[in-house]
Amino acid sequence: MTGTALTEYEIYLLSEERSANTIEKYIRDVRAFFTFLGNSELCKEIVLGWKEQLTRSYAPASVNSMLASLNSFLTWSGLPHLKVKPLKIQRDFYTKPEKELTHAEYGRLIRAAQKKQNDRLALLLQTICATGIRVSELKFITVDAMCTGRATVDCKGKTRTVFLPKELCRILRHYCKKQNIEKGSIFCTSSGTPLDRTNIWRDMKSLCKSAGVEPGKVFPHNLRHLFARTYYQLEKDLSRLADLLGHSSLTTTRIYTMESGIEHEKLLNRMNLVLAKK
Repeated sequence: MTGTALTEYEIYLLSEERSANTIEKYIRDVRAFFTFLGNSELCKEIVLGWKEQLTRSYAPASVNSMLASLNSFLTWSGLPHLKVKPLKIQRDFYTKPEKELTHAEYGRLIRAAQKKQNDRLALLLQTICATGIRVSELKFITVDAMCTGRATVDCKGKTRTVFLPKELCRILRHYCKKQNIEKGSIFCTSSGTPLDRTNIWRDMKSLCKSAGVEPGKVFPHNLRHLFARTYYQLEKDLSRLADLLGHSSLTTTRIYTMESGIEHEKLLNRMNLVLAKK
């Protein structure tokens, strides 16, 4: 019965045009709940018990994400009365320094890839960071996009234009010429299929030691965050940045522009408003 319900729910998510990654996550979370449920009867107390267990094992944001998956399933199942409220999370104004990838660290990662003669990885890092695309959108960086300086990206049911800086196009052309890439996606395997996010993640992690960057900072999405922070520092236009990133909500975009607070600390020190006697 559970297997049938999950299959039907997956079909429903497909009909709602949810992305493949979203569907995979929702199904995984709901399956985890049913494992917790076991042979017990489905009731509000059981759902609350799962919420309590999640709270002991995961960060609040992860708990709320998993609860959202289950609540969606319960609504679809005609059991909205069993839904539970998410945890209340006070908004953070600053990121943790150990999670923020700096521009200098980004440069060291590129140089580390170049020293390993991994031109594809060095170029991939720069492509994500210079355009702000998601790692799943790399397949839209094609030879045609390189030639026009614009990529048409279709993600989560939304289409947007991503601009490629001239210098990025220049080094992409050099790479394509060297690798005899004449059409289609630029970042592919030897068989011609787009690179898998798991392989990209692994390759990036392999640079940490030689680049002198903490592994916790090195993952594809952090390059997207670096793009967002750099753009916002220059333009201070949150609405425009949301369009560039493909966000529907400015709340999401604000998360991308958060900094560690180091610059804020420097500003406070320059204000000279502490006048205590020596």
